Amino acid sequence: MLNFKKNGIFTRQAPREDAPPKQEPQGGILAVWGSPGSGKTVTAVKIAKHLADRKKNVVLLLCDMTAPMLPCICPPSDLESEHSLGSILAAAHVTEPLIKHNLVTLKKHKHLTILGMKKGENEYTYPPYEQLQAQELMDGLRETAPFVVADCGSYIANDILSAVALMEADSVLRLANADLKSVSYLSSQLPLLRDSKWDAEKQYKVAGNVKPRQAGEQIGQALGSVAFTLTHSPELEEQYLAGNLLADLSLKDSRQFRKEIEKIAKEVFGV
Repeated sequence: MLNFKKNGIFTRQAPREDAPPKQEPQGGILAVWGSPGSGKTVTAVKIAKHLADRKKNVVLLLCDMTAPMLPCICPPSDLESEHSLGSILAAAHVTEPLIKHNLVTLKKHKHLTILGMKKGENEYTYPPYEQLQAQELMDGLRETAPFVVADCGSYIANDILSAVALMEADSVLRLANADLKSVSYLSSQLPLLRDSKWDAEKQYKVAGNVKPRQAGEQIGQALGSVAFTLTHSPELEEQYLAGNLLADLSLKDSRQFRKEIEKIAKEVFGV
C-alpha cells in the first residue's frame, strides 16, 4: 500500500516556542509547459528526482498521450510495476484508489512514482475522456502525494489533460528556447488559456536548453526577463537519448543545470 503522506507536509508539528522558525516545504502541483524542444520533460523529471532524492513523496505526471514519455525516462528493468494513465482517464469517475493502483513504481526511487502512457499506446488506445476526468485526476493527485510535477504537452488546443493541469497547477514553468520561433509558438498558444483560472502571476519564465553561444543579451531580446536559465548539457542530452533521465548528473558541464534545478525547487516548493 502506498503511503505518500507519512512525514509529508500534512503531518506538520508545531515548532517549540524557543526554537527558530523552520521553513516548511510548500508542496502542491507544478506544471512544466513550453514550446516543442524546450526541454519540458527533462526539466520535469529532474525536478521530480531532486524532490525524491530529498525523501519527498512526489508523483510525476506525464500528460502527453501522443508520444508516451515513460520510455525516455528510465529503462524498463527499473520499473517495479507497469500501469497506464489511460486506464485512469477511461473511467467514468477518477478516484484516489484508482490513481494509486495505476501509479508506476520504481525499484531504485521509493519516493518517486510516475503516471503516464505505456510504450506503444496512444490517445486512441483508450476511450476519449472529458474535462471532468482530467479535473478529478488533478484533484485526486493532490490527495495522493504532497508534491506533483506535471510534464505538459506543448499542443494544448486538443490536449485536455495538459490544459487542465496548467490551469489547476499552483505554479507553472513556461519554457522557451532563446529563438523567435519558440517565442512565436508561445504567443500563438497563450490565447487558448484565457480561462479565468489561468493566472499569469503563478508563471515563471524559463529559458530552456541554452547553448554556450547564446549570450544573456540574446535571451533577453527573445524572451524578455526570465526567472531561470537552464543551460545545455551534453551529459543531460546523452541521458535523454539513452532513456535514462533518472540517472545522476555528475559531470562538470552539468553543474550549472543542477544548480538551476535546485533554485527552482527552492522557489516553487521550498525544498
